Amino acid sequence: MACFEEDGSWNLSFSGCGFLGLYHMGVTQCLRERAPRLLQGARRIYGSSSGALNAMSIIVGKSVDFCCSRILDMVKQVDQLSLGVFHPAFAPIEYIKQQLQADLPADIHILASQQLGISLTRWPDGHNIIVTDFASRDEVIQALIGSLYLPFYCGVIPPEFRGERYIDGGLSNNLPFADCASTITVSPFYGTADICPQSTSANIHELNTFNASFQICTRNLFLGFASLVSPDLEVVADNCRQGYLDALRFLERRGLTKEPVLWTLVSKEPPVPADGTRDTGHDGGQQTGLCLNWAVPNVLVKDVPDFEQLSPELEAALKKQRARDPRAWARFCRSGPGRALTYLLLPATLPFEYVYFRSRRLAVWLPDAPADLRWMQDVLRSLALEVCSRTKDRLLRLVRLPGTSPLQPGAASPVDLARKHRLAHQA
Repeated sequence: MACFEEDGSWNLSFSGCGFLGLYHMGVTQCLRERAPRLLQGARRIYGSSSGALNAMSIIVGKSVDFCCSRILDMVKQVDQLSLGVFHPAFAPIEYIKQQLQADLPADIHILASQQLGISLTRWPDGHNIIVTDFASRDEVIQALIGSLYLPFYCGVIPPEFRGERYIDGGLSNNLPFADCASTITVSPFYGTADICPQSTSANIHELNTFNASFQICTRNLFLGFASLVSPDLEVVADNCRQGYLDALRFLERRGLTKEPVLWTLVSKEPPVPADGTRDTGHDGGQQTGLCLNWAVPNVLVKDVPDFEQLSPELEAALKKQRARDPRAWARFCRSGPGRALTYLLLPATLPFEYVYFRSRRLAVWLPDAPADLRWMQDVLRSLALEVCSRTKDRLLRLVRLPGTSPLQPGAASPVDLARKHRLAHQA
């Protein structure tokens, strides 16, 4: 890791994580409050899936209150659905696309071309590309939607970008440039990212997939499930707070903050710096000036009784967005009897809801229908040609006689083969 002395000598990379994207917001807020130079001086900010959305919010300069409202509003909507993400009303791509069209400025393609990098997976060969230049505002939105599109979870027809179809960038490169020493990587999963939760498990086994490293532990299994199935609002908020604490640990271990905040949270006095705390990978840290203080404690959300003292702005945004609808009917729907009544009426209401929301989705899809239908036609044609070609090759191998081919010189003719067969039979 570089010592961050020269602007533009490092990058930031945010992993894809679905509904856990608020973790990135906690990390961003910590860097913004305690090390703003890491955000302002980064050469480029990369992201995959929900990480690309966070990278975009940094470039645009959206406030923490704005970002928390967008993510938690979506979590609230899913929480109100009787079947959660399996309800026909669940349409994450439509919701995010509407928000992007409403919130992004007209010159976002100019800003994005200077700093943003979006990871995309090309369909159907699975090749990864990282887009860093954009010709228009629509191209930025299309790239973000493509990076978020998880097949069959968000739909069956991949979105189009520059004449080709792309899906979730996390399926081919979930953490762009994770192996680059000058990139600060961020992930809400336990692993080897620079900013990530620190595991207390003795299990050292890791799973390297999607260009990212994940520790094999039950906690990661829960996080993976929560990233696809929206967790409770309080769980999402705690995940955001943990991102703030993990980023603070990253800063303190590298001496990028002025005071040891984490030691005060655990009611301990910071130890006297000892020998061997510098990074031995860079000549003992003398040339780079990077001090790695591994004695900095790992602090969890449960260890911080009053998070507002640590980050008043972040805690205020979380409290504001976690407020529930105070009306009587909304309170009844959230109660146990209200939820029980909802599930009892589900066999009668679900068919009508399915028809209604599918009809709305069809109406939204109609402008893109001609291009999507042509793409489906091309896919079916290529698939049919591939099946015919393979079937033809197999039939030719079945009817072909063993040994020398009849077309080759010196091969026995069918008449000679029949004569030999007759003589053998008479003998």
